[in-house]
Amino acid sequence: MSVAVKGVTKYYGEQKALDNVTFEVKTGEIVGFLGPNGAGKSTMMKIITGFIPPSSGKILLNGIETGYDQPEIRKKIGYLPENNPLYPEMFVREYLGFVASFYLQGKDKKQAVERIIRITGLAPEQNKKIGALSKGYRQRVGLAQALIHNPEILILDEATSGLDPNQIVEIRALIKEAGKEKTVLLSTHIMQEVEAICNRIIIIDKGVIVADGDKDKIRSKILRQSVIIKVEFDNYPDEKELAAIPGIMSIKNSGNNILLIEAESTTDIRPLIFSFAVKNNLTVLSLSKQESNLEEIFRQLTS
Repeated sequence: MSVAVKGVTKYYGEQKALDNVTFEVKTGEIVGFLGPNGAGKSTMMKIITGFIPPSSGKILLNGIETGYDQPEIRKKIGYLPENNPLYPEMFVREYLGFVASFYLQGKDKKQAVERIIRITGLAPEQNKKIGALSKGYRQRVGLAQALIHNPEILILDEATSGLDPNQIVEIRALIKEAGKEKTVLLSTHIMQEVEAICNRIIIIDKGVIVADGDKDKIRSKILRQSVIIKVEFDNYPDEKELAAIPGIMSIKNSGNNILLIEAESTTDIRPLIFSFAVKNNLTVLSLSKQESNLEEIFRQLTS
């Protein structure tokens, strides 16, 4: 099931949280919705799930416009909010049965609980109170309640926030498995999440979409103008003479005779660096062209 956001604007009083936001997520896509704190990510999630209305614009599921607070629409969506609100005094199995009862009854409800406990790895903890669980297992319970009714759309807001490295790997695997047959929108400000899980990213800043595409497309948007060359010499070179090479824009000393050279992307300066080394009796110990990672791209797009 596709999700289309069309010209959505949201005001809180006089503050504009979202400004004419438009994008679409198709079935089978796992899309990372990135932005710094306060960019409008959680507001967008709540509008898509029908928890709050937009000030203007509309949300379409499979081309059909939805409205605010429609129970039949919520049945198609699984939602894990950022703060993962749970009932700490309830047992895991009890809580999942409670959530399942909103959507299913009888045998179907029981089968749904058994299935979700199995696929989310909650069996060892199913008879414990939620309040006694580790942060990782509480996050699994939150993901389980979002998936228990087998929704067509999965909306996850900061799904791995506060987890340790092992827990993060486990939750990522669950999300990737779910994304094989569902539409997944993952809100996060953690670059590693996007690299590990998502096949497309949308970056929002101050309520406005500043980038939308696959990772390579967004990298190319940044790298059109310059590239970074990392070079290590056996001795430190004359920076002024090195900087005189045509195409070099800046030089950063990275220590231990290692330099990060920003150069125009239209010219490959690596042969010129080797010629410079020969002329100055230097040995090039290593030389490589570096690809900007998503964290650097994120900073450039949201600064």
